[in-house]
Amino acid sequence: MRSFLIAVNAVLVIAVIFLYVKFFKNPSQPKTQTSLISKNTSIEKMPNASSIAFVELDSLNEKIGYIKERRKELEMEQKTIEVEWQNGYRGLENKKNEFLKRGNSITQQEAEKFQAELLQQQQQIDQRKQGLTQKLSEKSYKFMDDIQKKLKDFLKEYNKTKNYQYILTTGTGLDYMLYKDSTFNITQDVIKGMNEVMVKKK
Repeated sequence: MRSFLIAVNAVLVIAVIFLYVKFFKNPSQPKTQTSLISKNTSIEKMPNASSIAFVELDSLNEKIGYIKERRKELEMEQKTIEVEWQNGYRGLENKKNEFLKRGNSITQQEAEKFQAELLQQQQQIDQRKQGLTQKLSEKSYKFMDDIQKKLKDFLKEYNKTKNYQYILTTGTGLDYMLYKDSTFNITQDVIKGMNEVMVKKK
């Protein structure tokens, strides 16, 4: 039995030596390892720092003339809607006060009729505000869609010479980057370029 165990151990030792020679001393093995690494696409395609840039959207909103002008127009429209709505309610309040000045001479029938008319006018004022606000929202959406398209078109042309793989956006409410190296901030380039493009289009 003992001689059998010795023979088995000898076979195992010989097998280990054979494997060592085959896999660790074989000169062709490093080439195989190299080829396996080169096929690892996830490593190859990892972007380096110089291939990424970012743009600050808050700065674009504040410093691109076209965006500032359009935002101001939309804000003025919103203010006009609010003023019209407030004036409508103020007019209803004046009508009510004038009606109540009649005091005890107002009949039950007249009071009910006036109340129904006042409620109808109030609904009309609210419906008009709702309709105008809806149109303004649609106009705002179209503006945002338009400026996004213009920005993408500009960056596509801009990147022909810069060759960035990724251009990210950062700003209030959507800042997911925990750290930003200002070296890769192209905001000023975009502001300057977009202003020039919009002036030419005018």
